[in-house]
Amino acid sequence: MYVGTLSFDLLLGDVRSLKEKRSLVRPIVAELQRKYAVSVAETGNQNLHRRAEIGVAVVSGDTGHLTDVLDRCERLVAGRPEVDLLSVRRRLHNDED
Repeated sequence: MYVGTLSFDLLLGDVRSLKEKRSLVRPIVAELQRKYAVSVAETGNQNLHRRAEIGVAVVSGDTGHLTDVLDRCERLVAGRPEVDLLSVRRRLHNDED
């Protein structure tokens, strides 16, 4: 069993309230869940208007499949025009860790 995680650090555009922030973050979270059947949530910077952290987790029996899903998730977030992807942190774990 392998577990892969991604942590996205995002800079949001012209956002002036937490409500506006959530209106940008929610669709990203929903699309990741719908397209790739991953666990995803806003995991940090929740009280900052222009920053967001989104965490993604995937479990698989095959590292190739795991890497493919994580790559697709990263491309989806990087391709969103309303956010700037500042950094991505990727971790892979196996059941022996």
